[in-house]
Amino acid sequence: MAVKRMDNVLVVVEDLDAVIAFFVEIGLELENRGPLEWTGAERVIGLRDVRQDVAMLRVPGGPGRVELARFHRPRAVRAEPRDAPANTLGIRRMMFAVDDIEDTVARLRANQGAELVGEIVRYEDIFLLAYVRGPEGIVVGLAEELA
Repeated sequence: MAVKRMDNVLVVVEDLDAVIAFFVEIGLELENRGPLEWTGAERVIGLRDVRQDVAMLRVPGGPGRVELARFHRPRAVRAEPRDAPANTLGIRRMMFAVDDIEDTVARLRANQGAELVGEIVRYEDIFLLAYVRGPEGIVVGLAEELA
């Protein structure tokens, strides 16, 4: 058997509006948003009496999605420091290819209060790369392909 595709990555958040705005600023499109009222979700995730709002954002023209969830009940728990360094165990970032890394970083900083984790760096003659920390400590990698 082979993997057919990766459908989405889930990020549990406290401020759903702020995180949606951050990913929209990167260039993702809000596909849908609302309460998750499917009781089967409780059986899938192994929690009871769940109340949550979810939002699905998609990569324009691509198969990738980011799912955001805000738990009203039970309350979300923090598993690590908010600004965990890159060598902390677990998922550290998700990477997006962008057409203009300087513009994307400038917009994220100005409109979303995001900060560069390090700096924008050239990888040979292939990519410009950067890590950006957004709301709730979420880190995204940005890559601009060089022609």
